[in-house]
Amino acid sequence: MKPTALTVLAPPPPSALAGPAAPPAGGCELVVDAQHFERVVLAGILRAKVSLDIMTADFKAMLVPERGRSRARSIVEVMRALAARGVEVRLLHAGTPSAPALQELKRSLPEHMTIRRCPRLHSKAVVIDCQRMYLGSANLTGAGLGAKGDTRRNFEMGVWTEAPAMIDAVLDEFNALWEGRQCDGCGRKDHCPVPLEEPDLV
Repeated sequence: MKPTALTVLAPPPPSALAGPAAPPAGGCELVVDAQHFERVVLAGILRAKVSLDIMTADFKAMLVPERGRSRARSIVEVMRALAARGVEVRLLHAGTPSAPALQELKRSLPEHMTIRRCPRLHSKAVVIDCQRMYLGSANLTGAGLGAKGDTRRNFEMGVWTEAPAMIDAVLDEFNALWEGRQCDGCGRKDHCPVPLEEPDLV
């Protein structure tokens, strides 16, 4: 099913508004359920050429079936292959990856792939080449972004956009967390055993 196009009207100029500036806006498409795999994974993540920035609460080694391949690769393999081609991969997640994902990560982390975590993170976003973005409910799991059948996958909704203002705003939030700008005033430091860095994988 083709994603549904949404029209988001641009806000009036700040001078015409009373109070704080209007939030960033732009055109986007609605992505629902199984559309996540086609739009976000196949047409998005797999086509990254420069950078891939992912925010997810849960992180599992979901399988990625692809045309022309006899074996589905795990998303960790996919990200490792992208990093080997020079794509800068940043993965920000909230908890401990699933056992299969950890096993994959223990093999090696390529030069262009970095993983950090923040226990308070609950946002889900995938930004490809700073030009295309998914923002919605789906985690980086088989039931969220994966190719599971309709009777097994989660009910998910999100938006896909190429609106620069929206992408820039999400990347600003991503970078604030990635760089630890929220850490000093965080009230959950006791739940953050290794702030912003993945524990030793060896």
